[in-house]
Amino acid sequence: ERGNAPQLAQYLLSMRDNEHVELHELRGFISDDLYEAFSEAEAIASGTKCQKHLFSMSLNPPEGEVVDREAFERAMERIERKLGLEDHPRALIFHEKEGRRHAHAVWSRIDSEIMRAKNMAFYKKKLMDVSRDLYLEHGWEMPKGMIDRNLRNPLNFSRAEWQQAQRAKQDPRLI
Repeated sequence: ERGNAPQLAQYLLSMRDNEHVELHELRGFISDDLYEAFSEAEAIASGTKCQKHLFSMSLNPPEGEVVDREAFERAMERIERKLGLEDHPRALIFHEKEGRRHAHAVWSRIDSEIMRAKNMAFYKKKLMDVSRDLYLEHGWEMPKGMIDRNLRNPLNFSRAEWQQAQRAKQDPRLI
């Protein structure tokens, strides 16, 4: 869950770290421009109290695996159903970096008919369920931490921990 739509659009369309960027789909928005579509979502969200009106995620296949666009689309549709975001506006962007394709999807959480944000309760567990299913269906080697939580790499940071570490690099007094 996040806000700051302009910053997200800039990141998603950036060629700085990517060899190829493709805005594959904008669904449910008036505009066919990502910046304008996200501005539209932000304008609608301003009619609510929701500060984090977007739900953003990425799908990164295991290293060495090649996944076609249709497989990414099917995975995103499963995720939508699991999270209850089927009727929400969505953007789908593909990035290629060092020959590896990955996908980013962003949904507006706001239901514009009732002007309320979709509650994203237990989204991490729901996404883990879809991820586990995708690994099994594609025959990919399952990460040990997905098999047994006790085997997760203790050196992996959560997003919040990573952000705190980045702030600490800039100003150690922030810890």
